[in-house]
Amino acid sequence: METATKPNHIGRKISRIRELRGMKQEALADALGISQQAVSKIEQSPEVDDDKLEEIAKVLGVTKEGIEKFSEEAVFNIINNTYNNTSSDNSTLIASSVNYQPNFNTTEKLVELYERLLKAEKDKNEYLEKLLNK
Repeated sequence: METATKPNHIGRKISRIRELRGMKQEALADALGISQQAVSKIEQSPEVDDDKLEEIAKVLGVTKEGIEKFSEEAVFNIINNTYNNTSSDNSTLIASSVNYQPNFNTTEKLVELYERLLKAEKDKNEYLEKLLNK
């Protein structure tokens, strides 16, 4: 009896990792310097060339191999084993929660977001002024 193996659809794995990171396609596209439509096309592709995959992995904060070997089951097993410990004392839960450190600087992300919003407002104001002057 043969077991069917799931095809290694790299695009779906990129999409899922991006979603787990809380990142929108637009943000990934911006970081890669491509359009949102291009990111959508990549996520629909079963294969992605190595250079592009390396670039995407860097933006997502994972390795190329991490994308290639990504398994949602493994992610949920890790979460389940870490945060759903049913022992009477919560020492494991507390220890794992205390040791959690995000792999990004939240202050830098806030400043980056603020600067992007500020630039968008300036661009909008310039456009409206042009319309008024016409």
